Amino acid sequence: MKRLQHSLRGSAAAFAAIGAAHAADLPDKTAAPIAYVRVCSAFGAGFFYIPGTDTCLRISGRARFEGGYITAYTRQAGTNSGDTSGYRGLLRFNLDARTQTAYGTLRAFVRLDAGSRAGASGVGRSGTQERIGLAYAATGVDQVARVQQVVNVDKAFIQFAGLTAGRASSFFDFYAHDFEMSGSTAGSDVGSTNLLAYTATFGNGLSATLSIEDPVFRRTPIFAPSGGAAPVSPVFVGYTRGAPSSFANIDSIQRERLPDFVGALRLDQAWGSAQVSAATHELNVGTIAIGTGSTVSVAHTNSVQGWAVQGGLKINAPFVTPGDALYLQGAYGDGAQFYTGYSAFSGSASPNAATIQGQKFNQYFSDATINPFTGQLQTSQSVTAVASYLHYWSPDWRSAVFGSYGAQSFSRSARLAQGAAYGLVGSGVITGSNAVGVPGTRFYQLSQALRDTYEFVTGASLIWSPVKDLDIGVEGYYTQIGLNRGRAIDQDKSPTAYANVAAINAGSFVPRTATQDSVSQIRLRVQRDF
Repeated sequence: MKRLQHSLRGSAAAFAAIGAAHAADLPDKTAAPIAYVRVCSAFGAGFFYIPGTDTCLRISGRARFEGGYITAYTRQAGTNSGDTSGYRGLLRFNLDARTQTAYGTLRAFVRLDAGSRAGASGVGRSGTQERIGLAYAATGVDQVARVQQVVNVDKAFIQFAGLTAGRASSFFDFYAHDFEMSGSTAGSDVGSTNLLAYTATFGNGLSATLSIEDPVFRRTPIFAPSGGAAPVSPVFVGYTRGAPSSFANIDSIQRERLPDFVGALRLDQAWGSAQVSAATHELNVGTIAIGTGSTVSVAHTNSVQGWAVQGGLKINAPFVTPGDALYLQGAYGDGAQFYTGYSAFSGSASPNAATIQGQKFNQYFSDATINPFTGQLQTSQSVTAVASYLHYWSPDWRSAVFGSYGAQSFSRSARLAQGAAYGLVGSGVITGSNAVGVPGTRFYQLSQALRDTYEFVTGASLIWSPVKDLDIGVEGYYTQIGLNRGRAIDQDKSPTAYANVAAINAGSFVPRTATQDSVSQIRLRVQRDF
């Protein structure tokens, strides 16, 4: 037995020695250290280091529900008439990446917005977003012009050593509807455009920016009385002794030529902010006129530099309640209506967009008209002013009150020239609501095209934030549009008026007329930011 025990012990020792020898030959299986995500405190809350890099990243986003009601004043047939309610579901993703370098912070910021809208213009659908390719419409019988899917690269820019390059908010803008849910007041607010800018800082909150910006997102179509998918304006060739020898059409679609040049001087301090900004905006059209059966060369239509200036002031009012603030802003534009934001309520889907269902007459937003006798551009002028105040009733409850006034005018000679062209070429060439009529006639006095108009907006909101980053709010506002002088045909009460021009002039057809129109809206929003 003792011999057996010694033999087993010896065998066990031998196996142990062999196992140890083999173990020494095996690779080390010790786990590699885990690269834990580290908090980055250099740029504020929410940033963390991307593992293996010295770049800090913040991921954030938003989810929003919005419902609205808009008064409607018509039962006429139409693809965008009759809807009094609308709904939106929106999402947003933000990525903010920053790296400290020897030249300062290198930053890249991207934001993607997407959503679904339903309802008529003013609550759900946005014709302006379709025009610039940010949304596509449904095609169903019951959905066409009432449902949209929206996908927008809202931001995608790089900032480095004073340089901003990419898709970002226009440096011309200041207030940009900061205290409003729907952006109803008249004022510039272009949150997404392509630009290349440089900002110089001088200390004490003072900075100056020069920006080269994409003109596409600031365009309003040139007035073309013939309308259509490819708008053309009739001009006269060989006009002598009171009568044209022939007439042709100028292609009024603008081309991508010069960028917009924007300059801004800004001051940011504890009491608030102030900014003065200016912009130039080229207006151009085609130079070939298309005559009957042949192509006819006409005098070159010179490009025109539209321009705009704006001044804004923000005053923080913690002496009333912490968080309170007042915005004041005014803008003037010549051939640059989008920079004054006169079309903010109706949108700029067309040169005479209508948001009110059953609208009595349309406002005209064109930056210029083409003189039919010289072939040259004649610019319009617009002016806007806005005031907005945000008040905190408590840390959880806040309200905003806001109002704006705007106006746009066309030179008297521009409308007279279009009227004279209408008389010479006949109503068979220029028809529909863009027709001006022959000067001196009853129809000319009542037609809506190129009339000087004004717009007044006033509204208020109430928002509850029961927890951080959650807003539940309601906003209501009233909008009035009107003529600065005279009366216009009421298109809702007299929908056949523009097909009976001769009868109106002869007095056998008396259309209903109006001097102003108005609409009220209310919106409900639930929004969570993270």
